[in-house]
Amino acid sequence: MKILLLEDDTLLGETIEEMLNDAGHKVFWAKDGHEASDATFDTVFDLYILDINVPKLNGLKVLEELRDAGDDTRVIFISALSDMVSITKGFKLGAEDYIKKPFFPEELIVRIEAKIAKSNMTIEHDEICFNPQNNEVRRANQLITLGDVQLPLLRIFIQNIGKTLLKENLFELMEHPSDSALRVAINKLKKTTGWKIQNIRAVGYRLE
Repeated sequence: MKILLLEDDTLLGETIEEMLNDAGHKVFWAKDGHEASDATFDTVFDLYILDINVPKLNGLKVLEELRDAGDDTRVIFISALSDMVSITKGFKLGAEDYIKKPFFPEELIVRIEAKIAKSNMTIEHDEICFNPQNNEVRRANQLITLGDVQLPLLRIFIQNIGKTLLKENLFELMEHPSDSALRVAINKLKKTTGWKIQNIRAVGYRLE
């Protein structure tokens, strides 16, 4: 994974960077909030590891600005702060985990590997990443929301790539099925996902 590490403690930062590199990840280490924020303009990261109490722009503010910009990248906070206000704000901003200093760097690696294992449950096609466990859909790492018709359609198509799906089977996913309603729903799905879904005349549809 490409990981952004925000940590102003030189010794800890060096240790984490070395361990993450040894584990096969690519790490960009920022020592203040502005440097971390600037890095996100040039690189799409898979994970942010953010210390809260850092110079210039604290980790919470960095994440807040990223979320305001529509960045839904996963986040782990590390901090010596233990007050509930900071912890609560971090989770409200979308942090998935929190590790209180001091900690063993190996613990961070274990948590990251657990997240990788979880992410490996997802199905990917073109720019779309679908997690069948929680129905989370991402396009180019950005979370997208699908309606009650499009989501079941996405699920069945991404689980049957290259296979022709009969219209009758697709109708079962709709509350008020019809040829025109199915055509509209699939066109919306194509626009949302960027997928090439082929109409097999009088038979059904196939995701190429």
